[in-house]
Amino acid sequence: MRTWKAYGKPQRSELYLRWSLYLMPLILMMVILLAVGSAAQQEQLRDAVRVSMVVGLATTLLAFRAFRTSLDHYLKRPSDHLRWLLLTGGVAIAGSWAVLLLGPTGGAENTGPPFTAVVVSALAASAFGPASVGLTMRQACLTGIGARLLVVPATLLAGIGAPAAAGMLVGDLVAMAFVGLSCRGCAWLQSVVWELDTAREAQSRLAVAEERLRFSRDLHDVMGRNLTTIALKSELAVQLARRGRPEAADQMTEVQRIAQESQREVRDVVRGYRTTDLHAEAIGARAVLRSADVACEIDLGEDADRLPLPVQSVLGWVIREATTNMLRHSEAGHCSIRLRREDGRAVLELENDGVPAVPIPSRGSGTGLRGLRERLAAHDGELTVPDAGPGRFRMLASVPL
Repeated sequence: MRTWKAYGKPQRSELYLRWSLYLMPLILMMVILLAVGSAAQQEQLRDAVRVSMVVGLATTLLAFRAFRTSLDHYLKRPSDHLRWLLLTGGVAIAGSWAVLLLGPTGGAENTGPPFTAVVVSALAASAFGPASVGLTMRQACLTGIGARLLVVPATLLAGIGAPAAAGMLVGDLVAMAFVGLSCRGCAWLQSVVWELDTAREAQSRLAVAEERLRFSRDLHDVMGRNLTTIALKSELAVQLARRGRPEAADQMTEVQRIAQESQREVRDVVRGYRTTDLHAEAIGARAVLRSADVACEIDLGEDADRLPLPVQSVLGWVIREATTNMLRHSEAGHCSIRLRREDGRAVLELENDGVPAVPIPSRGSGTGLRGLRERLAAHDGELTVPDAGPGRFRMLASVPL
């Protein structure tokens, strides 16, 4: 359970679907065991039963490895899947020949499906499952049909008539198609999960990039015209000064006025970007988290409006950064934000679940928390991250009143 909690949603999904694939050869091995159990009492099937047990076990074990490498290849990870596919298919084909040539086609009373037909069908499906994942659909179909056709001569040599052999071939192809589509569907579903996780991470990065572009656009709109005017008036003042004209001083006075106005406008832009409102950030955090299917419980108390404005601003930044970290670095399903007064300090507590035990390197290196500590330190505040238990994250931001 500790390992399971340490995984994120994509890792949990992959673990579940991977073991779903591993169950396929186990189920087919159970089919072989049932066929063996029904034929174990017949003396003429003794050799075929023994071979079926050995070949079935070998194919099942090889199929585990083939499924693992084939799924890695499907998810575009490095793997040696072709070698394991060839080995699994070769054992299944050789085992089918041995079972067909060592035993008759049915029991003493010739009731129910022939023993060898059930074993051959299970071996074919068990080997085709990994091939349907590790190869393209066209390659898998051609490989599966070709491999099954290689068993047809053994069917005829075993004394099975052409109509029965054709029926076995059609039945095996249907079983292989069912197994192949099921396995291919599991692999496709896992690839979709990873694509969605990548898209979610990209969306977070795009949100940050969009905010940077907005800020740069606002700064350009404010400073572009004024800097151009300052450059032109400065050049004009230089030319007037060289000619000894008194208007040069007027132009420099105008440059000074525009520079002071530009400074004031830049301060307004930066103030609008850096100033945060505690209630507005809390409401925005709740809306963003709800859109990401995260239940958010917020309790700011009745005294939040009475806090000094600098305290409200810095705590609003804490909520904004914590919300960003929660979306980028966890698979949270529930979070809580609480504000209280304690010993002359305002304490903001944030806690969420869904935190993997092993951090994902591609999702940041803690610069957000370091920036919050610096911002709180400017107000004599501090940020602490106490232990909240497995899979949970807790953060306390305190600012003196």
